[in-house]
Amino acid sequence: MRGIRRIAGWLLALTTAAAMAGPRGDLGEADRQRVQAVTRATTDFSRAEPYEAMQGGAGTVDKLVNADIFSHPAANLGFEGRQEFLVGNGLFRKDWVSSPSSTQASDGLGPLFNARSCQACHVKDGRGSLPGLGTAAQSDSVALLMRLSRPAPSEDAARAAIGDGAAAAKWLPDPVYGEQLQPFAVTGMRAEGQVRISYTEVPVELNGGVTVVLLQPGYRVENLGFGPMHPDTVMSPRLAPPMLGLGLLEAIHEDDILANAARAKPDGIGGRPNWIESPATGETVLGRFNWKAGKPDVMHQSAAAFSGDMGLSSPLFPGHYGDCTDRQPDCLTLPHGAQPHLGEHEVPGRLMEFVAIYSRNLALPKRRDVDDARVLAGKKLFYESQCVACHVPKYVTRRDAERPEHRFQLIWPYTDLLLHDMGPGLADGQAEGRANGNEWRTPPLWGTGLTRTVNPAATWLHDGRARTLLEAILWHGGEAQAARDRVVEMTPEERADLIRFLESL
Repeated sequence: MRGIRRIAGWLLALTTAAAMAGPRGDLGEADRQRVQAVTRATTDFSRAEPYEAMQGGAGTVDKLVNADIFSHPAANLGFEGRQEFLVGNGLFRKDWVSSPSSTQASDGLGPLFNARSCQACHVKDGRGSLPGLGTAAQSDSVALLMRLSRPAPSEDAARAAIGDGAAAAKWLPDPVYGEQLQPFAVTGMRAEGQVRISYTEVPVELNGGVTVVLLQPGYRVENLGFGPMHPDTVMSPRLAPPMLGLGLLEAIHEDDILANAARAKPDGIGGRPNWIESPATGETVLGRFNWKAGKPDVMHQSAAAFSGDMGLSSPLFPGHYGDCTDRQPDCLTLPHGAQPHLGEHEVPGRLMEFVAIYSRNLALPKRRDVDDARVLAGKKLFYESQCVACHVPKYVTRRDAERPEHRFQLIWPYTDLLLHDMGPGLADGQAEGRANGNEWRTPPLWGTGLTRTVNPAATWLHDGRARTLLEAILWHGGEAQAARDRVVEMTPEERADLIRFLESL
């Protein structure tokens, strides 16, 4: 802990020289080289790197590993921040109810919704899960969101959506069901429908006589409540991701993300940013959150979830009826939950701030076994397979981050926050901002090894199809095909070491 504080102190000291400079700070050459040295990919796999266990910087927590390990506040969060964190925690876990209700501070749910609380999808702040994975029928899963969109009725826009995505394609929501399918509704309102998943087995032969059976999902919607969808509507399943380290990802400087896109990479690997329109300012900004980097910051991500998933209004998304469309007239006439004495929104701005503070400051747990010989061997294989071309190991966060606990922290998220073509096997055929149907944002890997400690039913990838980390790797295609093929060619012992490294994160 002293070591990470020393390096954090050195990094903070750089702000003195950079205080009057531009966004990155006009650092001296020696200090600039030290920053580059700290974040340069290692070539020494004989031992752990300095501070590698502290994957969330000074905010990393060293707590008892149990089902609550993802739910602690950052270790460097001050007293006032901890009080705000606890309020945000209560809001994150709260079950909302429909209006009118005697609990006026908790009503306004729906009329259509996917879940009653944030925690219902992000199980104990970790990944969501798919009930009945691997069977033809299963109960409704609140953690799996089905996004709906269709190309705009313009050849140019449609061409942009399925082409190189150099410009933001104009895609529209389904005219009947909106931007996402909601399987639940308040009393007196029909739900939109229920997603059902079937799976086709796809065997993959690995070196060493090992066969792994992947599951290719197929989706259908039963009991559509308002008639058929538009024939051009594309469905894209999205499973709730973990909540760890969001404030630190937000504090990575934009220049560092763009540098990831600009640097030379091996094996045909690309990577490009997703530029989107900010709902707060209308300006074009860098996307960095959610499966296709379609959200620019934690507040936007949180407010969009309140609106789309629970039908709750906030300053960023002021509509009281969430994703209701004009083809659902009853939905637009039901009472909402905004209270005049609390403001015009069901979730007023101050409450949204509490939720954002909570979401930004969920702590990363300290890594385990960083000096273990097999973990180090797996780390070497991870680097040699060029996984780090997309899963960039570490960053130093910006000196002028909004909150002091996020400033100049050495962090280890293993992501470049860029879009990559992952091939046809994972494609959803749906554009989002400048992301096309084959592209996904590189997900951070920190916290991977404790995923099932928090949620034993958790699975991986954007739709949860991968039951194991090895299955997740084997689904990689497109730009990641060469890295995936290297894993196929490894010996069983090498693959075991690679997975052990991932499980140490």
